[in-house]
Amino acid sequence: MSDQLSEVLREGPPPLDGLLQRVLDFVQALRRAGVDATQAEAIDAFRVLPHVELLEREQLREALAAVIVTSQIHRRAFDDLFDVYFPARHADADDTPMVTDEDVDEFDPDEYMQELLESLMESGDETIRQMARIAVDRFGRVEGRDGGVSYFQYKVFRAVDMRQLMRDMMAEVADEEELSDLQERLYRDEFEARLRTFTQEIEAEVRRRAAAARGADQVADRMTRPPVEELDFFHLSAEDQAQLRAQIRPLARKLATRVAVKRKHGKDGRLDVRKTVRQSLSTGGVPFDPAFKPRKPHRPELFVICDVSGSVASFARFTLMLVHSLQEQFSKVRSFAFIDTLDEVTSLFEQGEVTDAIKRMMSEAELVWLDGHSDYGHSLERFHAEHARDITPRATVLILGDARNNYRQANTWVLQDLERRARRVFWLNPEPIQFWGTGDSIAPSYGRFVQDMVEVRNLKQLTKFVERIA
Repeated sequence: MSDQLSEVLREGPPPLDGLLQRVLDFVQALRRAGVDATQAEAIDAFRVLPHVELLEREQLREALAAVIVTSQIHRRAFDDLFDVYFPARHADADDTPMVTDEDVDEFDPDEYMQELLESLMESGDETIRQMARIAVDRFGRVEGRDGGVSYFQYKVFRAVDMRQLMRDMMAEVADEEELSDLQERLYRDEFEARLRTFTQEIEAEVRRRAAAARGADQVADRMTRPPVEELDFFHLSAEDQAQLRAQIRPLARKLATRVAVKRKHGKDGRLDVRKTVRQSLSTGGVPFDPAFKPRKPHRPELFVICDVSGSVASFARFTLMLVHSLQEQFSKVRSFAFIDTLDEVTSLFEQGEVTDAIKRMMSEAELVWLDGHSDYGHSLERFHAEHARDITPRATVLILGDARNNYRQANTWVLQDLERRARRVFWLNPEPIQFWGTGDSIAPSYGRFVQDMVEVRNLKQLTKFVERIA
């Protein structure tokens, strides 16, 4: 343990035996899950303990979150791991109730469902937690051949029909009073919240029992998803996409500040010979203190050419959102989209929200001329014929796509000419490198005529690249 941590621990006795070690294990699990929990945040987590009521679990949760979680996208991982390391009940393998044959015979699933319905109608969190424990014990239990016991969420939710519970709850209130549309909506929202609580309690109870049987560290490493910025663009759920969209604008502000600082503190410009010689007169002509001309950082012109066909649409969407959120870092941003033909879509991004512009792009731009399958060769040829004269030595050309050309003509000569005209030409490819050149991929052929073809499969990689070119 570091000297800083030791100093924190000497400030007072530990609040509870083993709690400090549990907090340390929790922080380490967060790091393994990709959360940026530094040593400073671990120290803050120790410092906050004397100031909270440790028996108030939610107070402890929020206090630790306040000093550890620095990005909202990591909150989900924090909450999942908190439930493993700080369960509502002590994770003791011996406290798992033993279900005997007599218990199974006496247990009536229909009676349980009626009791669960009444508990959900009354909205008592502690009662709901108890009903979740019973559901896991009765429905989720599986005995292995070795006599060991495991618990599974899917078995619980197979036995407990959540949709039927919602219908029954709405029917209960409808029988008692005639509901207006607004009242029905309010009741539905409230009942959905209670069902979410019940679902979360079941998940937490299954994790608690798994931690008791196998250890918290092992369960934590198996259950935690990677942070949303590291999720593959090809495998985003609707919830993941919403989280990423919410992160684009704050990320752009942070990135813009970082780029501005990098430009301000960049290397000096070229040697100023006259000023250097003049200053050397005071040292007998020896140029001890060379002078440099002020550096004039330039803002590059950016040309974005992106494949928006179905296979790479999510990748193109988030790249366009980030690039256009950073427009002030470039002197000019022009955007072009294609599927099997190309159209300029810059005007769509000049006003309003980027998300609205992307929707208009898919409906208003002329992106298909033949069969709607990606045709890089034809699209690049059209870009060259209509826009190549606009490419100057100040321009950076950014091409987005997986380079899968459906076995059509590549027209690599277009990239060769663009590389000659532009300052830099980059290609961002969302496919794993090991798949480049397989099947109908012509990534290696295009890669020979760009400064760099970069694998960009998630928001974290995209952020690093945009910082590099801005």
